[in-house]
Amino acid sequence: MKRRTYLKTLLAAAAAQAASQAADAAHPIQLHVDLAVDPAKEKEMLKNFETVFRPAASKQPGYIDAKMLKLRTALMGKAPAGVNYRFALTFQSEELRQKWVASDVHRKVWPTIENTLSTKNYSVILFDVS
Repeated sequence: MKRRTYLKTLLAAAAAQAASQAADAAHPIQLHVDLAVDPAKEKEMLKNFETVFRPAASKQPGYIDAKMLKLRTALMGKAPAGVNYRFALTFQSEELRQKWVASDVHRKVWPTIENTLSTKNYSVILFDVS
């Protein structure tokens, strides 16, 4: 009898954890970082993003997507001053993104992007994806 109760409890806990993970995946987060990339280092930044940063990020638990967007024009209002790129990173949850940011791998690969910027004074905005 105790074994049956134990198995039911174990299955219920596993189901609750799976439901929690599914709920997190259904409502991911997206981080936007406005960057002022030095025009002389633009090719280096793009190469590092494609060959160093994105491959490392894609191996992290919770990773969904990473994009580097080049500003074309502001159709309405004003673009942020000095910004020529926007980095967009999507993860299943903010907790998983924070684990990625705290990792040794992130500390190694983010500088390959950051070192191509004309200023390290960039905005970082976190969104919930609905």
